[in-house]
Amino acid sequence: MTEYVFTPAQPPSLAVKGSDARFPLRRVFCVGRNYSEHAREMGHDPDREPPFFFMKPADAVVPAEGVIAYPPLTADLHHEVELVVAIGKGGVDINPEDALSHVWGYGVGIDLTRRDLQAEAKKLSRPWEWAKAFDESAPTTALQPVSAVGHPSSGKIWLKVNGQLRQVGDLADLIWNVSEVISHASKSAALKPGDLIFTGTPAGVGAVQRGDVLSAGIDGLGELRFTLGQG
Repeated sequence: MTEYVFTPAQPPSLAVKGSDARFPLRRVFCVGRNYSEHAREMGHDPDREPPFFFMKPADAVVPAEGVIAYPPLTADLHHEVELVVAIGKGGVDINPEDALSHVWGYGVGIDLTRRDLQAEAKKLSRPWEWAKAFDESAPTTALQPVSAVGHPSSGKIWLKVNGQLRQVGDLADLIWNVSEVISHASKSAALKPGDLIFTGTPAGVGAVQRGDVLSAGIDGLGELRFTLGQG
């Protein structure tokens, strides 16, 4: 029996809709600029060069409900609504034609971003971690298995702040679809059960303030709602 110097934390996990079971989390991959209009609003020309990834820690994933803390060190916190893919079967160098067989299910998530820290990191050619990988930076709905929702390839994706529509797009507008994203990620790292992939956000990202109520959803996958706390 392994002896630890202190009691390990419980592994992070997400609820499964309609079940008492939970989906254990391993790693969180995020795709940058995967919708054309969002790429343009961030000052880039979208094209079909291979997608790029950044990561969040698994314990940054929290239920997208109740109160989510406004993080420290920022005065410019942005919302980014995304389709979340839950990997149920591992693989390396996965062919796009086989990629969907590795998916366990899907959810809706928010990539919270400290945009001012990201801008400073870009200016200094430094990594983005402090802008992306902070506590509670990935609020996510309960996951739904493929058996319940299939493999969504189109459908409205949206986000509101205090009832006002900020982001709206369609999953069909992804530059790199789910199969292609999985394939590209698996060429760099071995995907394993428990990995999540945030697939990118449509145009309309913007700042949110303490006390704001965020709601978001994807057709066929459900909705989320939470309040930003005082931090």
